[in-house]
Amino acid sequence: MLILIQNILAFLVAIFLLVTVHEFGHFWVARRLGFTVVRFSVGFGPPLWRRRGADGTEYWLSAFPVGGYVKLLDEREGPVPEAELAGAFTRRPHWQRILVLLAGPAFNFIFAIVVLSGLLMAKGLVEPRALVGEVTAGTPAARAGLRTGDEIIAINGQAMQGQQAVIIGLLDDLSEARPAQLEVHGSDGLDRSATLDLGSDAQRRQLSEPLALMSGIGFAWIEPRIPAILGTVQSGPAAVAGLKAGDEIVSFNAEPIGDWADLVKRIQAHPGESVSMHYRRDGSEFATRVAILSEMDQGKVVGRIHVAPRRSNPLPPELEHRVSLNPLQAIAHAGIESWTLTSFQARAVWRILTGQFSVKNLNGPITIAEMAGSSAVDGPGTFLEFLVLISLALGFMNLLPIPILDGGQVVMQAIEWLKGRPLSERAQAAGQQVGLAMVVLLLSIALFNDIVRQFG
Repeated sequence: MLILIQNILAFLVAIFLLVTVHEFGHFWVARRLGFTVVRFSVGFGPPLWRRRGADGTEYWLSAFPVGGYVKLLDEREGPVPEAELAGAFTRRPHWQRILVLLAGPAFNFIFAIVVLSGLLMAKGLVEPRALVGEVTAGTPAARAGLRTGDEIIAINGQAMQGQQAVIIGLLDDLSEARPAQLEVHGSDGLDRSATLDLGSDAQRRQLSEPLALMSGIGFAWIEPRIPAILGTVQSGPAAVAGLKAGDEIVSFNAEPIGDWADLVKRIQAHPGESVSMHYRRDGSEFATRVAILSEMDQGKVVGRIHVAPRRSNPLPPELEHRVSLNPLQAIAHAGIESWTLTSFQARAVWRILTGQFSVKNLNGPITIAEMAGSSAVDGPGTFLEFLVLISLALGFMNLLPIPILDGGQVVMQAIEWLKGRPLSERAQAAGQQVGLAMVVLLLSIALFNDIVRQFG
């Protein structure tokens, strides 16, 4: 229950903040272009607090903190006094209307770049190196000749630096009907080529499913060893058994525990069982029994005891690329990174629509809430990184040409501009209905994916 509350609160904070940023973009640009803003509400529903500014705009703090909205003066919603017609939405030039519509997504992108710039200035550019760990026999990675210790430095002639770039490069390659050509720097210090055959169209589509890429290709990254020391003990089985933060788990059912990954593997393999654990606290060893919970994860029943590892130190130098950035370099890199992630989102959406990517990649509110909660537990920096990703996604999704979204409204305003006259009420109503149907369909698929992930 505590985890559920934590996820919900983190999700509400993220949505409240990012939608407010989005709506403030509409508000700020509308005011500066001479539109009459009737209301700027933070949240939805009835107002808990409100006041009318000297500019005539109503400012509301509303009951439901899940975003916000901006209400502009609009003749389509009712009669407008003659003296106020100049500020009505339909009386402003089309190019100004389009700028107001684009301002919301633009502010989401700006927010992401600003936050990411701050993170980069604070800690520099840190990229986990794309070092190949364990390679599974009989998989595409093994057939390509990848070996433990190899570093992937290029895919199809494009240089790669770090694990994220390699993952995006491999996902991009799934839409190609040809093998991926990898350039690797071997542990022997020599560079060589490797041909990675990702299989048929159906196999490639399966690899595009969430969490399927690395296991499907057949290798893992080299990761630093994390000791089996508890960093966080949430309410649940571990707390009931008397375990506390700082305890080191030394054995599981009388078998020695090597590290955190070993502990997780053992716990997940024993859902619903009562097991014996020995742990070390303040130099002394103790024993306890832990009743492992059975929970669903990606359609499988796994064991969990609701603990997290002690916050690890930064990656050792041999496993990362680290570069210090001055403010200008940080801003430039944040812009490039934001463009890379947004353009990949665009390619992924197109590939879902054309059947090249699995529709299972559409995440709904449950999955996003889990991501929000886990990132909040990991600390402010990780939560800010999560906000960057969601802000970019919110900005991009609102640019899609779906009539009830900003992008669809931009298309309709552009058509009116070219025609030289407003669209008919019938055409506008039809567009709204089609747009609403499309959004409901997308949300239904995303929610279905969430339910399947939770309950199999």
